Amino acid sequence: MKRVAIIGAGAAGCFAAADIRGARVDVYESASVPMAKLAVTGGGRCNITNSFEHLRSVEEAYPRGARLMKRALKEFSPQDTLRWFTQAGVGGFVTEPDGCVFPASQDAREIVRALQRRMADGGVQLHLGKKAVSLMKADAAWRLGFADGSSAEADSVLVTVGGAPRGLPLLDGLDIPWVQCVPSLFTFTVNDPALRALMGLVVPAQLAIPGTGFRSQGQLLITDWGLSGPAVLKLSSYAARYLHDYGYNAPLSINWTALPQADVESALKEFVSDNKQKLLASSAPFSLPLRLWQYIIGLAGLRDDIRRGELGSKGFSRLVAMLTAAPSRIDGRNHFRDEFVTAGGVDLSAIDPSTMQCRLHPGLFFAGEILDIDAITGGFNLQAAWSTAHIASRNL
Repeated sequence: MKRVAIIGAGAAGCFAAADIRGARVDVYESASVPMAKLAVTGGGRCNITNSFEHLRSVEEAYPRGARLMKRALKEFSPQDTLRWFTQAGVGGFVTEPDGCVFPASQDAREIVRALQRRMADGGVQLHLGKKAVSLMKADAAWRLGFADGSSAEADSVLVTVGGAPRGLPLLDGLDIPWVQCVPSLFTFTVNDPALRALMGLVVPAQLAIPGTGFRSQGQLLITDWGLSGPAVLKLSSYAARYLHDYGYNAPLSINWTALPQADVESALKEFVSDNKQKLLASSAPFSLPLRLWQYIIGLAGLRDDIRRGELGSKGFSRLVAMLTAAPSRIDGRNHFRDEFVTAGGVDLSAIDPSTMQCRLHPGLFFAGEILDIDAITGGFNLQAAWSTAHIASRNL
């Protein structure tokens, strides 16, 4: 019987192990528990995939690896994922308005247990606390060396560990091209006390890094350290390498209305003329929280006691500018809870996308986060793990 070794017991590694049939499968994991990250993803609810219905293109979800993912999604789609896990015993799924899909139980551990059952049913051997430190071809077999001094052999090897900033020592000597890993999916530190004083407010917004093509849209959360929410996480993904290169210091433009400037001008004109004697700061347009509206008025350099009818054309223009392109600044980054994602890994030029096999070394496969594929938040990263792992499992 063919011997398959899988290095890494995360989402991709365990899915591939559960998906392989007709082989002896050994999974080696350096940690003491498998799928630790999967068990907490989605705030413990497990955002298992996405409907993809709200996307105009695959590139919108995958800033890196979109070309490979287009092919992988045809091989194993979100619908295939849900069918697979249903057959594995997961009791239904719910799709939220933004396309995020969760198990009906809202419990990531149900996904973990389903994978564990499938692995057990297939006779998979799981070796915990077993850190692989070397990998080399020995005649017709692959030899794995472990930190405890032991070794193992396999006919084929699937590597599914996460990315590493300076490459993966396990692959030393194999000459596999590697793309430097940098953080993705993080929140922004903003050194603006007046803005941070609004912590807890949530509004739909558009973000942009001036002078670049990096833009995002979604809910924006003001925090005690700066900015968070889907709009920030998307922008951090799109601009991951740019922000890394600039030390996580960059200008930021905020459209607090998420509307085109012409629409803002029209609505604000109506708001101002509705009651010219009313204080501008006493009520807010665009369903903005009043505290945020008062902050925007201050950004525009307007008095607290100005009336709507006293605004004037210059004041009106400044207010429109602060509503649609308020200047701010990214002054650093914070991790996004336990769902830290990296951009980078094994260069996709070294991978046959139809098999996930390394072009340089027959019998060596890659899947999941170790590949130079990463996505915005919303279940897309897990779908990349399922799709690439399934392709690998079918070809091992």
